[in-house]
Amino acid sequence: MLQELLVVAGSVLTLFLLMSVGFIFGKKGFLSDNTLSQLSKLLLTAVIPATMIDVFQVDRSPAIDGQLVTALLALAGTYLLYMLLSVPLFPREGEQTRGVLRGSSIYGNVGFMGLPLIQSVMGGEAAMVAAMSLVVFNVVTFTHGAAIIGGKEAFSPKKAVLNPGVIGFVIAVGLYLLNLRLPAPVGSAVGYLGSLNTPLAMVVIGGQMADTNLAAAVQDKRLYLVSAIKLIGLPVLTALVLLPFRLEPVIYVTLVILSGCPTAGINSLFAQSMGRDAGLAARQLTLSTLLCILTLPLAALLARALAG
Repeated sequence: MLQELLVVAGSVLTLFLLMSVGFIFGKKGFLSDNTLSQLSKLLLTAVIPATMIDVFQVDRSPAIDGQLVTALLALAGTYLLYMLLSVPLFPREGEQTRGVLRGSSIYGNVGFMGLPLIQSVMGGEAAMVAAMSLVVFNVVTFTHGAAIIGGKEAFSPKKAVLNPGVIGFVIAVGLYLLNLRLPAPVGSAVGYLGSLNTPLAMVVIGGQMADTNLAAAVQDKRLYLVSAIKLIGLPVLTALVLLPFRLEPVIYVTLVILSGCPTAGINSLFAQSMGRDAGLAARQLTLSTLLCILTLPLAALLARALAG
């Protein structure tokens, strides 16, 4: 058990070391806001879809088919539960902040941090489950997530379906279901592009953190409550809710770890574009990302212990 804890902690520490590169470059002015925006777009539109396609380049089997269907049902159920639980949160906050705090409490960084972490800790089979999680995340954030931050007018079913994460997943699953392998040069190119996900995503997160008022983040008591819900409450809840279903360990552990990822950057993007408190969202992202170095290994340990 201790060995497993050290493995996860080591992987999280590796990610933070990569983040430190982006943080230092951001503080030195080598990574401007425009550069970070362009790198984020590269990640979202090319690198993450390539990662999905690459992890699904395996021989089709009934076992994998069953895992994917089970993961999809489990993810749909847990996200529905998260959405219901977000309703009573922060009732005294104003319109500018209430939705930001609610969204930050339930939507985690499953793409930029979750997928790299799962790949490094659990390998390719779990990465397929993580890819499924990213698709569900994209659908619910562009519908429910956008609505709780920006109101009903921000609800976007079109963006929920027509976004790079979902499109990349459709291509990946299509190739998998047809049992088609990419030609060697294309497959290698896709693999190399997908391998950028971990280092590039971490550098981008570090660069974004460098532009945040860290002192303000650590002084805001509300953000500790949000972080406690996101980093501790959701993994414990997910672990307990899924336990009676006796899921395969690879699915169970993956979903619990992903539920404990720090606040997603999409909340800051929504807040910025919808005229809400984007600074608050950015500070919450920073604080939860810093705290997750302590909580993610514990979430993984809890999941592995309960999974048997």
